[in-house]
Formats: sequence, C-alpha cells, structure tokens
Amino acid sequence: MEHVVWLIPLGFVIGAYGTLIGAGGGFILVPLLLLLYPNEKPEIITSISLAVVFFNAFSGTIGYARNRRVDYKSGILLAAAAIPGSVLGALSTSYVPRRVFDGVLGALMIAAALLLLWRPIEGKTAKNENSVAEGGVGSYTYSKPVAVLLSLTIGYVSGLLGIGGGIVHVPALIYVLNFPVHIATATSHFVLAVIALSATVVHIVTGNFTHGITRTIMLTIGVIFGAQLGVWFSGRMRAKWIMRGLAFGLIFLGARVLWLALYAS
Repeated sequence: MEHVVWLIPLGFVIGAYGTLIGAGGGFILVPLLLLLYPNEKPEIITSISLAVVFFNAFSGTIGYARNRRVDYKSGILLAAAAIPGSVLGALSTSYVPRRVFDGVLGALMIAAALLLLWRPIEGKTAKNENSVAEGGVGSYTYSKPVAVLLSLTIGYVSGLLGIGGGIVHVPALIYVLNFPVHIATATSHFVLAVIALSATVVHIVTGNFTHGITRTIMLTIGVIFGAQLGVWFSGRMRAKWIMRGLAFGLIFLGARVLWLALYAS
C-alpha cells in the first residue's frame, strides 16, 4: 500500500482552485503528477488525472447547480460534441513519448495564460457579470456550429493530455462564444464531468488505470470537498480576478513542466 494520504489535502487545494476558475483542476494536477512521478508513463498520469477531474467537476457542478449558473442546454450540446474527441484523445496518449507530452502540455498552458492576460474581461461579458452574480444564466447568443467544432477539438486535447480541458474551454466560452464569466466556469464544469468520465472509461477498458487507483482515491477525497469551497468563493469574486488566477497558475506550472521537458535528463 502506497503512503499517499498526503494526496488528500493536495486534492482539496486542487479541487477548490480548479472549481473556482472552472478548469476542473486537471491543468494543475497533471503537471504536479509529472513532477512527483517523473518515471511514470503519460497514460498512467492522464488516467489518474481524468478520474480525479471527473469527481471534481461532478462535485463542483452540484454546487453551481444550486446557484443556477449552469447552462444545461448549451452544456449538453458541448458535451455531446466533446465526447468523440475525448475518446480519441485518450486512445492517443499511449503513443506520445513522455518528453513530447511534457513539452506540448507546458507550451499549451503558457499560450492559454498569455491569451487570458492579453485579452482582459470587458465589453458584453463584463456587463453581464453583475446580473449573473445574482443567480440565473442571463441572456447571450453564440454560433452552434462553432461551439461544436471547438468542443470537439477541446475534447481531443483533454483526453490526450488528461487536463479535463477547462483551461481551454473557459476562455473559448468567454471570448469566442460570448458566455458571461461565471456561467462559463459553471457550464465548463458540467461539460468537464462528461469529458473526463468518457476518457476515464477508455483508460479503464484499455487497462491504463490499474496502476493509479490508490492515488486516485486519495486525490478524489480531497477534490470532492475542495470543489464545494471553490463554488463558495466563486460567488464572492469578481470575474477579472478569476481569470487572472487562472492565467498566473498556468504560467507558473506551464513554465515548470516545459523546463522539465527541455532540460531534464
């Protein structure tokens, strides 16, 4: 039996922060697992992360649903489009060398962070923030074909890298599909739960999940409770601070993982 009880508080922090910014915590968990288990295969890392992301996203969605911030109609459409991509991505993970995996993940995280810092919350999205904070999903329109294409692509990246996709999905919902920030984070969590579950099932069927069960259980215990704290904080923070929190977290961990890919022996 592995001595991994310390993963419970780690999961709590990941669950709270990931739920707050709508990213599910996978973008934090995967880099940390890469650093903690440098000799582990990518498919093991992603299988652990995706299972934990599912429980985190499921717990967070319950909390957001109580606050009436989940756009279920849009979420179902996005989730349906993402499932085929997430399954294909999960099947592709075992074919990617560890160093390449690290490099792609690190570069993606930094690119997403720079986008968030370069494109601050403003205009229609910012105007919607106050009304959304009072409850309800508000009023907004978006292109459904664009939404489907984006979600399919994000689903593939999510399944491949094991990050759940929130770091890409939340900015896409806000900047491309005009979702209010608080609705984007809540709806993203709903979609993440579906994406992570479908990809986790693939890893179970292919046998990749057998070596990470103990670590997954410990992390899951933490994220379930941490997610509820993240929901509570979300209703008390301004949208721009939520996005800045996402951006700085991405830069820090992305740079660390990219350094590992480029310079580690």
